[in-house]
Amino acid sequence: MILPFLVGAGSGLSLIVAIGAQNAFVLRQGIRREHVLPVVLICGLTDALLELLGVAGIGYVVERAPVVLEIVRWGGVVFLLWYAWSAVRRALRPEVLVVGEGSGGSLKRTILACLAITYLNPHVYLDTMVLMGSIGNAQGDPERWWFVAGGALASLAWFFLIGYGARALTRFFATPRSWRILDGVVAATMLVIAARLAFGGVGV
Repeated sequence: MILPFLVGAGSGLSLIVAIGAQNAFVLRQGIRREHVLPVVLICGLTDALLELLGVAGIGYVVERAPVVLEIVRWGGVVFLLWYAWSAVRRALRPEVLVVGEGSGGSLKRTILACLAITYLNPHVYLDTMVLMGSIGNAQGDPERWWFVAGGALASLAWFFLIGYGARALTRFFATPRSWRILDGVVAATMLVIAARLAFGGVGV
């Protein structure tokens, strides 16, 4: 059972270890040391849930629901543009991080932003649910469930790594210039992903 577990872990990491809206959001929360645990749990457990649903066969249904994916797609575009604009405004008025002090962002607002970034991207369904589901089902029974376990553990490990590992960057982000750079990168990332969603569609 080790092989399907490792295949699941490798496949999951290949999809999430990249600069994206979700990773950028988790990284920023980690650097700020602000509501890190709920953020990494939402991201990691969402991946695990979608992979499980994909292997269970729900990915087949999602793949054939273009209307639903279109609604999610344009909702994602709007949200990403708003978040990019927020990052631009922060970059124009950068702040210095003081260890142990957050920006005062509420837990509710942070969770809502995390859920929006996570669920308003149609590629999360196509990649995590459809693609991982297809690869997982190709493993057969009961290996496909070990595949899901590997993918889920890899996702949780990755988000915990960038969420809590970001604390090592605290000293670097103790200057306004560093925050300006980070928020500039966040804004650019959100804009690129929004453009890809708007003009590239959601085809597999």
